[in-house]
Amino acid sequence: MNEKQQPINSGFDNRSTAAEVLDGLDLTGRTAVVTGGYSGIGLETTRALANAGAEVIVPARRPDLAAANLDGIANTEVDELDLADLASVRRFAERRIADGRRIDLLVNSAGIMACPETRTERGWELQFATNHLGHFALVNRLLPLLEGARVVSVSSNGHRQSPIRWDDPHFTTGYDRGQAYGQSKTANVLFAVELDRLAAASGIRAFSLHPGAILTPLQRYFSEAEQREIGWIDEHGNPPAHFKSTEAGAATQTWAATSPKLDGLGGLYLEDCEVAEVNPDLDAGSGVRPHAIDPDQAQRLWAFSAELTGVNAFA
Repeated sequence: MNEKQQPINSGFDNRSTAAEVLDGLDLTGRTAVVTGGYSGIGLETTRALANAGAEVIVPARRPDLAAANLDGIANTEVDELDLADLASVRRFAERRIADGRRIDLLVNSAGIMACPETRTERGWELQFATNHLGHFALVNRLLPLLEGARVVSVSSNGHRQSPIRWDDPHFTTGYDRGQAYGQSKTANVLFAVELDRLAAASGIRAFSLHPGAILTPLQRYFSEAEQREIGWIDEHGNPPAHFKSTEAGAATQTWAATSPKLDGLGGLYLEDCEVAEVNPDLDAGSGVRPHAIDPDQAQRLWAFSAELTGVNAFA
C-alpha cells in the first residue's frame, strides 16, 4: 500500500467549498473535462473551475439538459457522452483528440447509485459499467491528451460495502443494489491506484475521493421513506447537520484536481480536502479500506477492465 496514504495538513476541512479551495489559483489557459459536470457536485465543480479561469468541457448523456444547467457559466462547452456505451466513449474521445486541446484536469464525477437491476447491451451490471468501465475506457482513450494532467475519480465511502466480486462482478446470481454500488466505488479507488502507477512517469497523477454526504440527484432511486429510514432526511425532508452543501461536496474533487499541496503525490484516496487515513474498520464512516488500495487488486482490476472494454493504452 502507498505509504503516503496519510494526512498532509491541507488547511481545509469538511466545510470548505470548491470556491475556497481555488482561492488565489488562476486556471487561465488550462482545460478541464468534468463528467457529470452539469448536475449536483459535478455542476459545482464545473462552476468553480470555470470561475477560476479554466475552459471546462462537460460530457453529457443529455446534452440539452447540460446546456440549460450550464447557461450563464462562462468558459464551458458541452459534448455528448454516454459512459454506459463504449461506442459513445470512443466517439467522444475521437472528437477530443481531433480537437487537439491538451486536457490538464480530468474529473470523473459522473455516476449512478443503487439503481434497480439494469444491464447494458453487453450484459454488464449498469453501476459497474457506468461508474467504472466507462471512465476506464475514457481515460485510456484520452491518454494522448493527458500528459502532465491530474485525473480524479469520484468514489465514495460506499466502497466499504464491497470489494471486487471476482466470482460474479455483474451479479448474475442475485442482485444487491447497495453492494453493486460499493463494488463500483471500490473500482474507482483501485483504478486511481493503478493509473498512477502506470502513468506517473508521464507526469499523469491520479487520485480518488469520497466527496462526503450530500443530497443530490444521485439519491433518485431512494424513496422519501427509504431516505428517512437511512437518516438522510428528517420528517420535514431536511438533511442532518453533518451533510454538506453541494458547494462543499464539490470541494474535495476540486482540491484533488488543482491543489499544489498534492504535487508529486498520486494514487491516494482523499476525503474532506485531505489525504485520508487507512481504516480497516468497515463500520467506521471515514478512511479508506485496505481492499480498495491493494496494489495487486488494482493490477488485477486493470487487466480485467482492459479485457472487457478492449481498451488499454499501456498494453
